[in-house]
Amino acid sequence: MTGLSDSFKRPINYLRISVTDRCNLRCIYCMSSDGVYLMPHEALLAYEEIHLIVKAAAELGISKIRITGGEPLVRLGLPELIRMLAQIKGIDDISLTTNGVLLSRYAAELKSAGLRRVNVSLDTLKPEKFEFITRGSRLDDVLKGIEAAKSVGLSPVKLNMVVMAGINDDELTDFAAKTIDEEWHVRFIECMPVASVSTGTPKSIPATEMRERIEKLGELEPCLPEVGNGPAKYFRFAKAKGTVGFITPISEHFCFKCNRLRLTSDGKLRPCLMSEDEIDLREPLRSGVSLEGLKQLIEKAVAKKPLRHRIAEGYIPKDRPFSQVGG
Repeated sequence: MTGLSDSFKRPINYLRISVTDRCNLRCIYCMSSDGVYLMPHEALLAYEEIHLIVKAAAELGISKIRITGGEPLVRLGLPELIRMLAQIKGIDDISLTTNGVLLSRYAAELKSAGLRRVNVSLDTLKPEKFEFITRGSRLDDVLKGIEAAKSVGLSPVKLNMVVMAGINDDELTDFAAKTIDEEWHVRFIECMPVASVSTGTPKSIPATEMRERIEKLGELEPCLPEVGNGPAKYFRFAKAKGTVGFITPISEHFCFKCNRLRLTSDGKLRPCLMSEDEIDLREPLRSGVSLEGLKQLIEKAVAKKPLRHRIAEGYIPKDRPFSQVGG
């Protein structure tokens, strides 16, 4: 393996793969109430095509894979894809981001297939508020999924809370408290602007303000993540079993250490989440491109990776909803 680096000398070893643009929830910060345009099934990459892309990427130095959506567990046969990817030489970590609704059904099978761990999106602990945020009513299903993931060893289970002013920010200390005695690993995320939300993105709260509120429970001490190499900065209360993390795409971008590429559900390789630049892999694949040809396309995408996003300048990509890119 030669290893991949972009033009700014950032090592690139992480590929996020959106396997579907479908989702069984309609979260207010992600999509409009009537949903988004859904791609025809034939537009989506087949599992065999994803496998070939990951094989080429692994030969270039990609070692970490995260499966995303939409909601990845709504795509049939996902454990089989995990099994296929786990057998690729050089891939040493496969994780999944899910809303947790179907997780209790598939947790054991996913673990057996080779999945290492899961991140679960959970923005409230209150059933009525959960129904409002997700336009669904399945909080109990998500909580069961979290417990199922823990029980089969998909750990640590990380919980992602998108913090929205006036909507769920009153629960910051409720979530943080669960890291003390219940071994929860909670990551508080600044709400990012999304073009597909027709009513406007809920107002974000800076992580500095989140931390001030949370430290009413006690002082947070910096700590290293248990596993993973994502953008969160981690802390822990004294003698706490779990951790508190902050992800700050708005107030303090982490582009300078970005190590990832994103594969959209229809086979476009995206160097940056907040950019509209893409390299098409689907059509070359379906035209019989060789493994070496795929590797050249991946290297081309890496070379196009920008220095940073432009959210602070008011730029929001309008070409795709997050449900196609994988967030």
